[in-house]
Amino acid sequence: MRRPGPPRDIPPPLELECLKVLWGLGEGSVRDVRQVLVGNRNLAYTTVMTVLERLEKRGGVTRRKQGRSFIYVPKVSQDALRQLAVKELVDAFFEGSEAALRLYLERSQEPGVTNGNGGAGTMDAALL
Repeated sequence: MRRPGPPRDIPPPLELECLKVLWGLGEGSVRDVRQVLVGNRNLAYTTVMTVLERLEKRGGVTRRKQGRSFIYVPKVSQDALRQLAVKELVDAFFEGSEAALRLYLERSQEPGVTNGNGGAGTMDAALL
């Protein structure tokens, strides 16, 4: 069996939430994932099942049959997905320069830095 490569895309928000749950649990059924997610929002069992099936088709998780249900295991590491997200951020906002991102982060931590609109600088405000 070949090792999975790095992820190609950042998953949509609900898929990412499911992945975060699975990273925390190590593995889990649809019911396990839904139980954790219900604390944040009310999701139907079938919604979580569909999201996990999509993740499996996209290569984000693997699954195995256990009794009458499937157990899902993350195939993509949290670190690999973080690296992809940072790369996309650097490419989109800093012309591919990691040094420019570092400089921006250092400057945004300095007192008195503004976001160009006269307000205090925060990463969220500056990127929007």
